[in-house]
Amino acid sequence: MERRRFLLTLAAGLAGAAGVRGAAVLGRADPGRSAPPARPVAARPAAAHAPAPARPHGVAGLRAIDPPAGVVSRLPGDGSTLALTIDDGVSTEVVAAFITLARRTGIRLTFFPNGRYRSWTDNATVLRPLVDSGQVALGNHTWSHPDVTTLPDSAVAEEIRRNKEFLWTTFGVRDTPFFRPPYGAHNARTDRIAADQGHPTIALWDGTLGDSRVLTGAEVLAAARQWFTAQRIVIGHANHRAVTTVYDEMLAVISQRDLRTVTLADVWAGPAARLRGAVAAGRAPVG
Repeated sequence: MERRRFLLTLAAGLAGAAGVRGAAVLGRADPGRSAPPARPVAARPAAAHAPAPARPHGVAGLRAIDPPAGVVSRLPGDGSTLALTIDDGVSTEVVAAFITLARRTGIRLTFFPNGRYRSWTDNATVLRPLVDSGQVALGNHTWSHPDVTTLPDSAVAEEIRRNKEFLWTTFGVRDTPFFRPPYGAHNARTDRIAADQGHPTIALWDGTLGDSRVLTGAEVLAAARQWFTAQRIVIGHANHRAVTTVYDEMLAVISQRDLRTVTLADVWAGPAARLRGAVAAGRAPVG
């Protein structure tokens, strides 16, 4: 009961917003870049279905702007927002734990799935309502997590296209502007291909939980204490269990520092997404 009361107390303060645009590019040596999983997991085919009806996304007080064509790695301005972004999805258990955390506390997250991992289809039923409501946003992280800078153009396009189709058939998300290249490895050529596939915004980060490799819970928490500060985009991974053992402590850091979590889509949303939200709310004409 004590844990439940703690989480519920934090819930109201974890969803919130401010923000405007992003900037700095990280060097290739950044330690937060996600590492390739040791054991590839075969993905189950996702069942196609009709998209969910559009609903207003975002949070009160935030005016989302058009996503930039180029690299973002930090939230803009001098606000008190924090973007937690979770990559990969090697572990079905860890993906489920993040979803449970979001449902119980209201924390806002951005997931960058690799569609090859069955964790996403295993958890699609419970994740889809959070995506529909806008509490969770999705971006493209390629289908199988290769270093896209090492691939020919056609293979880069296929990795992005296949994962884009997966996001559509599994979660009804077709027009996310965000592409996160595995390991943060990208160049002008891969950026152009991503933009051609409908992802003009290269979403990097400027803080990391460091959990692309196996860590202890104490190490993950130490990283959270270092990087959970205003206007950061922080990368984590749904791969190893350690992060799930320190959720309470990480939430406490967010609360103690008066931070409010946002999705990348809360900050950067294109005109089409905003129009759909307005139509769903009855504020804009249709047709």
